Amino acid sequence: MAANDYHFVTTWRIAATPEEITEVLGDAAGLARWWPSVYLRVRVVEPGAANGLGKVVELWTKGFLPYTLRWRFTVTESDPPTGFRLDAEGDFVGRGIWTLRTELGEDDAAGPLTSVAYDWLIVAEKGILKTLSPVMKPIFSANHHWAMAQGERSLRLELARRHAGTDRAIAAAIPAPPGPTFPHNLRRR
Repeated sequence: MAANDYHFVTTWRIAATPEEITEVLGDAAGLARWWPSVYLRVRVVEPGAANGLGKVVELWTKGFLPYTLRWRFTVTESDPPTGFRLDAEGDFVGRGIWTLRTELGEDDAAGPLTSVAYDWLIVAEKGILKTLSPVMKPIFSANHHWAMAQGERSLRLELARRHAGTDRAIAAAIPAPPGPTFPHNLRRR
């Protein structure tokens, strides 16, 4: 691998069905609302097919470090609710594959449980990432791991909100998702 190549595999175990998780992950326009620590601005350029295939999305994102990334993805494979693939271009180029697998069925006492895996293989093209990857790769990698941990936390909160339905007392007890770090930097843009 070149210094600016990155490969991450993240796995979450979420108490929800693959269908529920796919509904949240597949709603690109909602990313900035339920995962605001990472997704600052999202614009759906092309909605694609009903299953998401062909969807094109432009994004402005960040992690815990004080820089942002501009990129876009196209959904190139889609098989709801078992997963989808996106191809990325912009400040990084590569692909991401979301795979969802049921671990427990609806009739199990603990309820549904889904294993969610994200396989992210990219080449960093943004100047700072490309140039500093030889020495900063561990920090840039930690930034990705932080972003995915925020995603897991935010997904759990979003699913809890959806499960609360119209029960205002339960919905009010669910905290807001974590916001971005260094928000003062974002006001200047």
